[in-house]
Amino acid sequence: RFIACPQLARTVQRCLQDGARPGPQPLLLECAPGPGILTRTLLNAGVRVVALESNSAFLPNLQSLENSLDGQLKVIYGDFFRLDPLVTGTVKPPAMCSDKLFETMGVAAVPWRADVPVKIFGILPQKKERNTLWRLLFALYECSSIYKYGRVELNIFISEKEYKVLTAKPGEVRAYQALTVLWQVGCEIQLLHMEPWSSFVTNLKNGGLAVPKSMWLPNDHLCLVRLTPHQNLFTGGLKPTNSATFIFMVKQCLAKPKSRLTDRLNSWSLDNGGKLLRALEIPKNAEARNLHPEDYRRLFEALQNSSMFTETWFHDEVLESIRNIN
Repeated sequence: RFIACPQLARTVQRCLQDGARPGPQPLLLECAPGPGILTRTLLNAGVRVVALESNSAFLPNLQSLENSLDGQLKVIYGDFFRLDPLVTGTVKPPAMCSDKLFETMGVAAVPWRADVPVKIFGILPQKKERNTLWRLLFALYECSSIYKYGRVELNIFISEKEYKVLTAKPGEVRAYQALTVLWQVGCEIQLLHMEPWSSFVTNLKNGGLAVPKSMWLPNDHLCLVRLTPHQNLFTGGLKPTNSATFIFMVKQCLAKPKSRLTDRLNSWSLDNGGKLLRALEIPKNAEARNLHPEDYRRLFEALQNSSMFTETWFHDEVLESIRNIN
């Protein structure tokens, strides 16, 4: 929750507006604004804001601010990180459906290659950070949830260790993972700002900082990261309809980062794996961790032209992988 000093709020406001094009700007959806420190800074800068707040204690002040303005602020009771829950029946607030949220905001779906329709600002819940990144990733590739409305831009504070994973380079031990490949293929990733953990209010009873421990990667800051979906994400063989298979393929390859790609292809009963790698100019002894994200995309698109992904066993494993993530 953004309960920080006004100076940090102004820094975030500058980052969110950096690189803005001339003309009307996309609506900004602020998740969990709390007492509204950043909200007021954004409003004073002329930004149109929708405040999505799940804590009823903060709603009266936000609603009072909304009533004092002429449509520049809309306050909604809800939790962005509980959008589209996997439940049957009625969705109980503050959980909500993205369709209802976007209808209330007055935002209509636009084509994928159109400009960004909405910018979202928030802080990922630290206890569910990795799981949230995976759920957003599935929604991105399947054009579901918020991404049914186009290339929604995320401006989110994430832990430094997860930022290092998202931006890792091939061969980097521990940091280069399936999450790395999939986010880099799907989005442009920009670091807007790094802020020490001490700038943020924590809820530890002993007064200490609630900083997740990390033995292998730096984790001294929260990083404000912009994730903008690529316009050309679905211009090749990768489509929303087969994206779950792509995700599964990358996860399988990087489950054992030191394994050779030829061994992985052989495990999928693909007899011409070596020939396929030669055609893609990928060394036959290449390890999974040494392939660039775009190489994984090229490999997937080449495999789409083979009969391998039509086998029932593979689709069953894809569905099981999706269930585990959700």
